[in-house]
Amino acid sequence: MNFTPITVSKVVKKMFPNFVWSIDSEEKTLYLTFDDGPTPEVTEWVLACLKRYNAKATFFCIGKNIEQHPSLFKQIIKDGHGIGNHTNNHLKGWKTSVDSYLKDVSQAQNIINEQHQESEIRNQNLFRPPYGRIKARQSKLLIKQNFKIVMWSVLSLDWDKNVSEQKCYENVVKNAVSGDIVVFHDSIKAFKNMQFTLPKVLDYFSEKGYDFKRIPE
Repeated sequence: MNFTPITVSKVVKKMFPNFVWSIDSEEKTLYLTFDDGPTPEVTEWVLACLKRYNAKATFFCIGKNIEQHPSLFKQIIKDGHGIGNHTNNHLKGWKTSVDSYLKDVSQAQNIINEQHQESEIRNQNLFRPPYGRIKARQSKLLIKQNFKIVMWSVLSLDWDKNVSEQKCYENVVKNAVSGDIVVFHDSIKAFKNMQFTLPKVLDYFSEKGYDFKRIPE
């Protein structure tokens, strides 16, 4: 049984007020995010799906994946989506020293900047810690470096093999409201659930008059 909370409690949000959990919006807007890419075929499928709905999203990319698939990373930017830093090696902050963690984030940021200096790099100050696990000292120093630490309002749990496709879909549509940040993963592990859920989520909220936007800088 999975005990990962789908939504974030008010208590947790108050404990970490310097993190972004949602975005105030007077309009019907959702902020879809995708972690762990870019991943060949998977990210391409996501981009095609988003384009069909004229939806924008934010991709929190792993540095080493950008380095391995630069053209796919560039396509994310070309399609008008935002990007964010997700460390270079998908580190667990709780199990990593402060110095090592910051060096890994910096390495990923260098790759982001070096790969496409000629491109308009959107949201390059956004950072999401893998697993949502980050030490207070790590976050404090990243914020000092002008990173905006973006967490989430709703988890789809698309990566969890014990979560069915239908449950993944319900996790989003039963919990997301305007201004929420929703987490998906453009990874091989999450692809089965995400491939089922994403178009249905886009359908469901589009019919209710929602727009899908990038996370603002």
